[in-house]
Amino acid sequence: MIIKDGTAPVSVRWVGGDDGHLELLDQTRLPGEVVWVECRDVPTVIEAIRSLRVRGAPAIGVAGGYGVVLAAAAARQRNLAPREARDHFLAAAEAIAAARPTAVNLRWAVERVLREVGLSSPPEAASVTPADLIGPLLRAAREIHAEDRRLCSAIGRFGADLLPEGDVLTHCNTGALATGGDGTALAVITTAWSDGRRFRVWADETRPLFQGARLTAWELVQRGIPVTVLCDSAAGHLLATGRIGCCIVGADRITAGGDTANKIGTYGLAVLAAAHGVPFYVAAPSSTFDLSIVDGTEIPIEHRGAAEITSPWGTSIAPPEAEAFNPAFDVTPARLIRGIITERGVIAPVTPDEVARVLGGG
Repeated sequence: MIIKDGTAPVSVRWVGGDDGHLELLDQTRLPGEVVWVECRDVPTVIEAIRSLRVRGAPAIGVAGGYGVVLAAAAARQRNLAPREARDHFLAAAEAIAAARPTAVNLRWAVERVLREVGLSSPPEAASVTPADLIGPLLRAAREIHAEDRRLCSAIGRFGADLLPEGDVLTHCNTGALATGGDGTALAVITTAWSDGRRFRVWADETRPLFQGARLTAWELVQRGIPVTVLCDSAAGHLLATGRIGCCIVGADRITAGGDTANKIGTYGLAVLAAAHGVPFYVAAPSSTFDLSIVDGTEIPIEHRGAAEITSPWGTSIAPPEAEAFNPAFDVTPARLIRGIITERGVIAPVTPDEVARVLGGG
């Protein structure tokens, strides 16, 4: 059913022109099935983002950009008065931006496509109608998508040159499934492999939704790169063996000081890596930085439903009276991060001054 051709999978695509629609590779069905979800309206996009059919900070940003195009199309179709249509459109765009709170790329992408078509303030919004905006919005969304491909390539290049000898341990999924291109942390791995480096990738299963086991392992198998899946709780034992040259992960939001929010379990992995003297790297585009905050305690952490913990895949594993604690992300302080790999270069040491220096290039 799945052909291994060594190329990166595609997770987000726009089909057609101004009257087209968004298609998302349903990541909740992987690795067993390859199913595409057609998104022809805003509620479908929001449901896909919230249910993790599309996931990964850059990928949901790309999806959010295309979702704004669908919001404009819906406002046009409702045959509302111009100002009412604009209000409907802008409310739908805000609903997309708010679909998941932790990953900053989603709101960044929505606000960028609005800004690039002159909708950064209400007075400007009053001079246009949604029908006028569909073409320009689609061009802006496509540019975000194309830009993400370029950013992933640059991150892969900077990171591959940095990768030390030894096997690599990663957490969650940071490949093509999580981005509009080749990935962030996984792009570092695949670029190094393409350069002739040889190693094994160890993928934390990443509970409770197993993005490492289901998605990262699937991507690496497609690329022909050796991968071993391990329980999250086995990471400390693996690091103690000395075979891991570095840990590398992605990010959903990074502060001006370098504190990093990523999939739950990342902080624990960073602590273990520090305890064993193993370099811990983060790979993310500049759009993942939220320079309005310095301290990671200010990052909003999404909490998800109890069933993901107590009844994974519909199978009850805890008594019904038990409560669940299910934060989707945690924050790794900058002091535990050896370097942050961006498309503009490597931030090392991870300090506010170095973040400002590397990201100050425009």
